[in-house]
Amino acid sequence: MKNRSLYIWNGIHKWTSLICTLFLFVLCITGLPLIFREEIEQFFYIPPFEEVATEASAPTVDEIIASAKAERLNDVVQFVFLEEEFPIISVAMAATEATPFEEGHIQPFDSRTGEMITPLPTNKGFLFWMEEAHIRFFMGFPGTLFLGVMGILFLVSIVSGVVVYAPFMRNLRFATVRKTHNPRIKWLDLHNMTGIVTATWLFVVGATGVLNTLDIPIAGLWQATELKEMVAEFEGAPLAVNLSSIDNAIAKAKEISPGMRPYSIAFPGNNFSSPQHYGIYMVGNTGLTKHLIKPVLIEAETGEFTATRDVPVLVKALFLSRPLHFGDYAGLPLKLIWALLDIVAILVLGSGVYLWLKRRKLNINKSDLFRNNSHEKQTN
Repeated sequence: MKNRSLYIWNGIHKWTSLICTLFLFVLCITGLPLIFREEIEQFFYIPPFEEVATEASAPTVDEIIASAKAERLNDVVQFVFLEEEFPIISVAMAATEATPFEEGHIQPFDSRTGEMITPLPTNKGFLFWMEEAHIRFFMGFPGTLFLGVMGILFLVSIVSGVVVYAPFMRNLRFATVRKTHNPRIKWLDLHNMTGIVTATWLFVVGATGVLNTLDIPIAGLWQATELKEMVAEFEGAPLAVNLSSIDNAIAKAKEISPGMRPYSIAFPGNNFSSPQHYGIYMVGNTGLTKHLIKPVLIEAETGEFTATRDVPVLVKALFLSRPLHFGDYAGLPLKLIWALLDIVAILVLGSGVYLWLKRRKLNINKSDLFRNNSHEKQTN
């Protein structure tokens, strides 16, 4: 590589890294507990489930919904969520069908007994603040987009770092940390070694993070195109009033999508269904397919099947990137690896800042020395 090209790539690496480093520190620190979000919630918030003699008397989903309505007589049901790992069915309710989801109330139930479970804390608590910082940077959706831009700069810094690594280390073995009394050289080698060894992981986490910042625009695009096409013949229809059985709708969705299970159910009137439909979102049963959602639309009043289709590639990529970003694909062992690599990433960022500060101090000292020499020559 020519010296000019190397100089340009080195400049790109330096400035893209410096611009995004502070925000990446925040993301690495807040992301660490979020890797273990499920474990933290289970330990602190989800009560232990008692043994149930038999599930023969387990309530139906319709009965659980009826219990939720009885507790909040003036609210309407927006969504129903069916957990896989725990025997929990959650009913999300709000004042109207169009009320923003975050302004509603989510009531979980024990799916085996129908008993209400104390809801997880919302808009408060440790995990809430970690998520606010990591996803929205305390600025709502604009903060999410801002972090997306920082993520793009991070990806550029990774690529440029890989480009400049080879010329700087041409006379050394891969990932060498030289034995020297010069702390700056030690930190330089440590920065290069940790950076190049974790480059692929850093790029994967950075790329999935950038994609996750676009979840609202991607969901909006899907709603405005694919979902709109699926319910086109019902456009302008009034809101369904006499709702049919949810259990029958689930059975119909399972019949249409064999080998899949219901993950969530959108009730008529919200953005993930239509005024006339249940939007039943099915997922697979494998480690990969359980993150891929397939919508099945069932007419809410008649219980008849209307339409289903696979989501576009971009939406699939979004669904797969969410768990990959936090290492949620192979249980606790992969999460522990993700946490270790997250700590290494903090070391990469910290060593990079240290090297920049040392280089800046060295340049200042050289500049002062040059000015002093010039002044002495003039006085002589």
